[in-house]
Amino acid sequence: MTDLINVILLGIIEGITEFLPISSTGHLLIAEHWLGARSDLFNVGIQAGAILAITLVYWKRIWQLLTQWRDPATRDYLAKLTVAFLITCVLGLVVTHYGFKLPETVTPIAWALVIGGFWMIGAEALAAKQADRTEVTWRVAILVGIAQMVAGVFPGTSRSGATIFTAMLFGTSNRAAATEFAFLVGIPTMYAATGYELLKVWKGGGAVHEDWSALIVGFVVSLIVGFIAVKWLLGYIRTHRFTVFAVYRIALGVALLLLMPGA
Repeated sequence: MTDLINVILLGIIEGITEFLPISSTGHLLIAEHWLGARSDLFNVGIQAGAILAITLVYWKRIWQLLTQWRDPATRDYLAKLTVAFLITCVLGLVVTHYGFKLPETVTPIAWALVIGGFWMIGAEALAAKQADRTEVTWRVAILVGIAQMVAGVFPGTSRSGATIFTAMLFGTSNRAAATEFAFLVGIPTMYAATGYELLKVWKGGGAVHEDWSALIVGFVVSLIVGFIAVKWLLGYIRTHRFTVFAVYRIALGVALLLLMPGA
């Protein structure tokens, strides 16, 4: 029963933190310190639940993009999504080849949380001074693709936070429009990354001794909670800034540095 509760808690944490700009990596690191470490396959599985959740949230928009591609504006948007995704993939392969990635330990993640929090506050303030723009430019598409790769290299950065604020700073100042583009780019990116990790775990024999019942429970919990979290976030940002998430990140990072040094 205790293990089941731990699995449910991990699914809840993944579902909440994967798309809110507060770093799922940092939260899962803390959670596993108290709830016990899980297999790579389990972590990939609950992430897949969160990805499916955001796919369901945006399914109408995805269907519109796929069925109305003859419309010039839709083709332009699809092209920018594709370019951002391909940039992330190419740069991600280069980074993986050379093994350039910070370790997922407390200190670098804590500093990424703190620095990312101040970056969010500054970016929000600068974006507020710009005219309200919903258009996604080519510059935004390219920089969002790069931001996704940077978030992968620096655990604790938050993929959603990095991409949303990059879009807001460099042309798409409207929070809702920046968030939509960041999330839509994230869907194929995260499916690709999850598939890659799953293939590695499978080939490495990690599935042989896996607790599949725990994985399924974690997947379902992450799916449900992720769906609720994204729907809530999309409503929240219509009338609120991201400042509360920035302050939370800074507080969490400082707490990690003080309470878990060297962990």
